[in-house]
Amino acid sequence: MTDRDGFGARGPTGTPLGDVEDPVIRDVEVPEEVRDEAAGAIGPGLRRTKRPAPDKPPTLNLALQGGGSHGAFTWGVLDKLLEDGRIEFEAISGTSAGAMNAIVMASGWAEDGRRGARAALDRFWDRIADVGRTSPIQRSVIDRLMGNWRVDTSPGFMMMDMMNRVLSPYQLNPLNINPLRDVLAEVVDVQNACHASGIKLFISATNVRTGKIKVFDNKEISLDAIMASACLPLTFQAVEIEGEAYYDGGFMGNPAIFPIAYNADCRDVLIVQINPLYREHVPNTAREILDRMNEITFNSTLMREMRAVHFVNRLIAGGKLDPEAYRMTRIHMIQNADEMGELASSSKANAERAFLDHLKDIGRRSAQTWLDAHFDCIGHESSIDVRKVFL
Repeated sequence: MTDRDGFGARGPTGTPLGDVEDPVIRDVEVPEEVRDEAAGAIGPGLRRTKRPAPDKPPTLNLALQGGGSHGAFTWGVLDKLLEDGRIEFEAISGTSAGAMNAIVMASGWAEDGRRGARAALDRFWDRIADVGRTSPIQRSVIDRLMGNWRVDTSPGFMMMDMMNRVLSPYQLNPLNINPLRDVLAEVVDVQNACHASGIKLFISATNVRTGKIKVFDNKEISLDAIMASACLPLTFQAVEIEGEAYYDGGFMGNPAIFPIAYNADCRDVLIVQINPLYREHVPNTAREILDRMNEITFNSTLMREMRAVHFVNRLIAGGKLDPEAYRMTRIHMIQNADEMGELASSSKANAERAFLDHLKDIGRRSAQTWLDAHFDCIGHESSIDVRKVFL
C-alpha cells in the first residue's frame, strides 16, 4: 500500500517513502512483543501478554463524525469523557459537526482545561438551540404529539427540500448568510484553540474541483476551514480558501483516520460513530431509501480506511511488514446503534433544545457504558473487532 492509499510506508521521520524504497510484503524480523501488540490491535482478546500496569494516564486520539444536529450525541460523549478525567487527548480529527465539536473542545481546553472544554461545548450547543428556535424547520404538531423527532413532515422542511431541487444556494441565498458561522465566531477563539490547547487538530473538507480530501491542521485551520468542513452543497455555497472551493468533508473523510495515524504518537483512536453502520431491514419507502443512502454515503470513507487499518495491523502481526515503516493502530468506538438508529435522517436538521439535550444524554450514557467495559483496553488492544464491524 502506498502513502496515497492512506496507510503507506513511512520513513524514520514520518515522511512518505518513495515507491522504490517502499517495503514489499515479505517475511521480516519482527520482535515477538511487537507482533503481539499488533495482534491486539486487530481485535479484543488476541493479545497474549498481560496488560502492563499503567504508569501515567492513558491517551486517546478522537475521530469525530459529522451528522448535523446529531453531533449533539458527540457533545454528550465528550462531556462524559472530560468529566471522567482519566484520559488524556493528543489529537482530534473531525468532520462537519465533528469538526465543530473538535474546535469548540480545543478552544475551551485552551482556556481552562477539562472544565473549560465542557463549558465551551455547553455554550456552543446552547447557542445552536437558540438559533434553532427561529428556524423555519420545526416539527409538525402531529410529530410533537407522537414524540417523533423527525422534521420531514414540517412545511418548512418540505418547502426547502422542494426548492433545493430546482434552485441552488447561490440563488436561494445570494448573500451567503449562515447563522452557524456567527455562533462559532461568538463561542470559539480559533487561534487559541489551535495554538494554545496542546491538542493536534485535523479538519477535513472536500475539494470541489478535484474531489480529493483536504485536511487542515493547526497551522491552517480557520473559521472558513471549519465552515468548509460542514458545507452541504445543496444548502450552502462552496467555501473558498486560497483560491480553492470546498464542500462538506463527509464525502471523503467522515472522519479521516490517516492524519492522526501519521501525526500522533498515540496508537489508540476512538471513533465517535453517529451514522448507523447496520440496518436490520431493507428500506422500502422513498424517505427510508434516501435515509439509508445518506448513511451509506457518509460511512463509506470510514469503512475503506478501516479496511486499510486492519490490513496493516494483520500484516505486522504476521511478520509480513516492518513495524518501523508501518503504523499499527488500535481502534475503539462509541456508538448507540439502537437509539441513534431510530432517528430519521431529517432529524439532523432539528435544532430544538429538547432534542439536543436528548442526544447529549444518549451520548453521555453511551460513553459511560464504553468506559465501564473498555477503559482497560486503551494502550493495550482494540476494543472492537475491526473485521467484524467494518469489513
